[in-house]
Amino acid sequence: MKLADVEEHMHKAIEATQRSFNTIRTGRANASILDRVMVEYYGSPTPLKSLANITTPDATTINIQPFDRGSMSLIEKAISLSDVGLTPSNDGSIIRLIIPPLTTERRKELVKIAAKFAEEGKVSVRNIRRDAVDSVRKQEKASEISEDEARDLQDKIQKLTDKYIAKVDAILAEKEKDITTV
Repeated sequence: MKLADVEEHMHKAIEATQRSFNTIRTGRANASILDRVMVEYYGSPTPLKSLANITTPDATTINIQPFDRGSMSLIEKAISLSDVGLTPSNDGSIIRLIIPPLTTERRKELVKIAAKFAEEGKVSVRNIRRDAVDSVRKQEKASEISEDEARDLQDKIQKLTDKYIAKVDAILAEKEKDITTV
């Protein structure tokens, strides 16, 4: 495994962690909290963003305008059943989600969820490190690289790991600040 490949895999792990963070609401309207909502449309689960235009006209409202008006009740049902925690209101052409201000308890819960997502990101970075180090050890055993080269590569892999774990911590700190800011 090449060092560039290791870094690319770690970068993808960071991006996945960032996407997970985007699904946590912070008291402001953000269309990405609906990214994980799947609508049962004609018998198959379909992402909500494929069925409707999602906009945020102000800081406390998300508007969902379905491309097919016949799917409105399905979209409402999917949002109600999802873990978003918002109740949709339908005026016949647009579904509105009003984002209520977060309570202190809910903010603490969201910080815990963000910490869990961050830990999952760190674990995936560490798994990438483990796989890369195993690969280096196999190359050393097969006499493809010398002991010094193996040690040098392992040090570089560890430095990359430290760098990407620090990035996860920085993203988490930023998200916690977003969540706790009233």
